Amino acid sequence: MIQPLPLALDDAALSRLLAEDAPFGDLTTDSLAIAALPGSIAFYARDPGVTCGVEEAARLFELCGARARIVTPSGQCVEPETLLLEASGTAGALHRGWKAAQTLVEWCSGIASRAAEITQAARRGHPDAQVAGTRKNVPGNRALAVKAFRAGGAIMHRTGLSDTLLLFAEHRLFASEQTPSAMLARLRRQCPEKRVVVEVANSTEALVWGEADVLQLEKFTPAAVAEVVAALEARGLRPIIAAAGGINASNAEDYVRAGARLLVTTAPHLAPPRDVQVRFGRGPEPRA
Repeated sequence: MIQPLPLALDDAALSRLLAEDAPFGDLTTDSLAIAALPGSIAFYARDPGVTCGVEEAARLFELCGARARIVTPSGQCVEPETLLLEASGTAGALHRGWKAAQTLVEWCSGIASRAAEITQAARRGHPDAQVAGTRKNVPGNRALAVKAFRAGGAIMHRTGLSDTLLLFAEHRLFASEQTPSAMLARLRRQCPEKRVVVEVANSTEALVWGEADVLQLEKFTPAAVAEVVAALEARGLRPIIAAAGGINASNAEDYVRAGARLLVTTAPHLAPPRDVQVRFGRGPEPRA
């Protein structure tokens, strides 16, 4: 049995989502005097892809007072009509949790599906290739975005400035009196448990910074990546090569075949949501 991925949001964060959607109650449900009637709700995948956010959706319904059951956990490939989750409770509870839960699953599943597409393409180039998500998420939604990338088989490039040593040209601007070797030595001395990643914008910079642990080639073509890899190897330098900028499912395999083993991408953050179909029923059991 496949275990669900852990919740990315705690009850306090999920409760804020509910409060945002119904700050003063559900006017329509209350006005119709149907809030206390028993009912059920079920979420079905309308699009193929990788599902994500099901655990958070189920918990949203539970926080509303309903009983929820996860049928297809996050990280699973699904086809249309796949049952994702079901819940039963009062009409008031189901209507209160409905849109927040549906939207969360649709948005997270869009990111997870796009991450999976890029990862699958990358591993056609080499089975050890990794796809890493950037931190360019919608502000305030990083925890969900991280979960969605992982559900799609990707990893995170960095989840924040505290995670990694990533030396940009903008850092080097303020340390121009230090040589590349001195900067690398300082970073390794200050953070001995961290690899040093250096982003470069052209082949000349790549050779200057070739002693980095990871060399991040920004907006290089696959052909340019291959040239840099060959030039570094000719000098006996073998940093891990990361390709960044414009990485997507259509070019991921080419970048990996050129020598990149890490693909850094923002594309999943911009993926369209995957539709979830919602079916209500009267009574305690979800309608098939």
